[in-house]
Amino acid sequence: MFESKYSKVLTVILVIVIVAIVGLLGFLAYDYYQNYMTTKETSDFVDGFEEEISNETPTNNTAVDNNTTGENPFEAIEATNTASSSSTNKRETYKGYGVFGTMKIPAINFRYPILDTLSTSSLETSVVFLYGVGLNKPGNSVIIGHNYRNGVFFSNNKKLNIGDKIFITDEEGKTLTYNIYSKFEATPEDTSFYQRDTGGLPEVTLSTCTDDSSARLIICAKAE
Repeated sequence: MFESKYSKVLTVILVIVIVAIVGLLGFLAYDYYQNYMTTKETSDFVDGFEEEISNETPTNNTAVDNNTTGENPFEAIEATNTASSSSTNKRETYKGYGVFGTMKIPAINFRYPILDTLSTSSLETSVVFLYGVGLNKPGNSVIIGHNYRNGVFFSNNKKLNIGDKIFITDEEGKTLTYNIYSKFEATPEDTSFYQRDTGGLPEVTLSTCTDDSSARLIICAKAE
């Protein structure tokens, strides 16, 4: 009698464990599929954008030069986004958001559009232009993205090293190669490096959360 009850308990436990394992595997498979589709969609868009932009030259350029105003970067974000939203229909869109350009980082297999509008939804769609003079223009431009710790968006920025290259194509079809020269962590409130002197060269700053979300991982790169 006792052995029969014991056997039933073990059977129930085994069933629960099997269900839990199947559920976990299902979740992991779904997460992998979602990440794969996100990467494929952005990669396909980048290829299409660069092919199309090479065949035409947009007349619109709405990037705002905030570097020369002396403003706090976050005070200038609203003005930047207002200018972005007033773009003409010539600007390419990705999932409803205007695209300033594209970014490729071969070292981490990164290929994403750079969106022109900052919002909770846009940050869940791709990386976003936050602040600066405009892509591939003299001065610094800040691009932000989520670190979901799953390989999408800026999740793999921690793997980047000094000397790695970043390729940015703007909406005028110009592509510049940037070399990473600095990598550090900063507090979420620190924007002191946004308005740095670039010596007249185009620079980009990539910003994302650290894995524990306690700070920001900052990547600085300068055009060749």
